[in-house]
Amino acid sequence: MNSLTHRLLLADEFELLKQEIIAAYETSDMESSGDWANSVKAEPTLNGHRLTAADYINGRDPGKPPPSEAIEEWIVKKGIAVRLEKNITLSSLAFLIARKIAKLGWRPKQGTEDIIEQVVTPQRIQQILDKVGESYLIDFTDQIINHIKQAAL
Repeated sequence: MNSLTHRLLLADEFELLKQEIIAAYETSDMESSGDWANSVKAEPTLNGHRLTAADYINGRDPGKPPPSEAIEEWIVKKGIAVRLEKNITLSSLAFLIARKIAKLGWRPKQGTEDIIEQVVTPQRIQQILDKVGESYLIDFTDQIINHIKQAAL
């Protein structure tokens, strides 16, 4: 095997992690707009690979309000819009929710906040290391043997 093969093997493992994280998110009852799942990326870096995702899955501290448009989408997707009373508009409700989030912050409900930690466990990392590490070990061993054979000639 060569380093390209190792990188491809690692890329496949990170893509699997990404898909497992998205699946855990979708079954967690946290999904609202679907935007968070779209933000999960498995990307190559100079030193290997990394997983990234929008941080708002972990909650939001008080401060700046979220965009009202995003809250409106959430209201509609959750079916809250059809239950609105006639004396409040969708945009007014979205504004009030955004203002409350800005004032108090927001945290996911208990038990759903650790989606990534549920998937990326020490055991799962060890599985990846075992799989990728074995291919590196075989390649390194072959290189040493070839080097010794060349030196013996």
